[in-house]
Formats: sequence, C-alpha cells, structure tokens
Amino acid sequence: MDKGLTGMFLNDNLKIFSGSSNPALAVEVCKYLGLPIGGAKISTFPDGEKLIRIEDDVRGRDCFVVQSTCRPQDEHLMELLIYLDCLRRASAKRITAVMPYFGYARQDRKDEGRVPITAKLVANVITTAGADRVLAIDLHAHQLQGSSTSRWII
Repeated sequence: MDKGLTGMFLNDNLKIFSGSSNPALAVEVCKYLGLPIGGAKISTFPDGEKLIRIEDDVRGRDCFVVQSTCRPQDEHLMELLIYLDCLRRASAKRITAVMPYFGYARQDRKDEGRVPITAKLVANVITTAGADRVLAIDLHAHQLQGSSTSRWII
C-alpha cells in the first residue's frame, strides 16, 4: 500500500460502512486504504423492515456508505436511506453515499406527460436522508448532478 494513504488516515477520522448490496467491494476498499470496515448491524424484522445500528463512534467523523441500488433496487435504496439517516443522527461530520450503481438514473427527464422524473426524486431523497456528497459511477446523464443540493462526484 502507498505510505501516503496510510499516513493520511492515522487520525481515525474516516469510517467506511457497507450496505448489503456489495459487501465484498466495501471490504476491498477498506483493505486498500488499510482501514477496518465500520461496525454496523443490519437486521430485518419479520415484516421485512430494515433496522441499522451503527456500532462505531462516528461523531465528528467523515463517513462513507458503500451501497448500490442494484436489484432489488427499492430494498437497497431504502437501506441506503436508513444508513444515511442513522449516520446523520449519530453526528457524523460529513456523509458520502458511494453508489457504484445508481438505480433510476435512466428516468432523468420528462419525455411525455404524466410521468415522473424519478432520478431527481431519488437524488433529493438521498440528500434529505443525510448525504452531503454522492460518489456515483457512470450515471446515465450528467444532468443528475444538478438535481439535488448534495455534491455529486462522478
């Protein structure tokens, strides 16, 4: 590993958490950065609702949540929103949603009457839930960057 990266994180201000969409990716990112993966417990109630409990102290820290909105899109999106809200309520300094796949990105414009612009809706909901920044890969259209108040990094 590059010694510059190691020295950058010695102050323990960075926490990386994984959603259930791709835990292997989050583990590889943490391994590359020389950081432990953030402690969190994701459980499901009998009716299908998710509960996320952050087990690490995140107060004043820069937190990242690695979570795609791949299949099942709605379940993974809801899990991301709960994660973001949980980190915000735990007083994280800055929260970044790392989304290797951004579901609903194709629904980025109103091409006929009586249809939603779902990409904008999802971007706004992610911001409202607590994301200060969104790191997305290969969005369908760059116009999504202007869809919300979060800073989008593509």
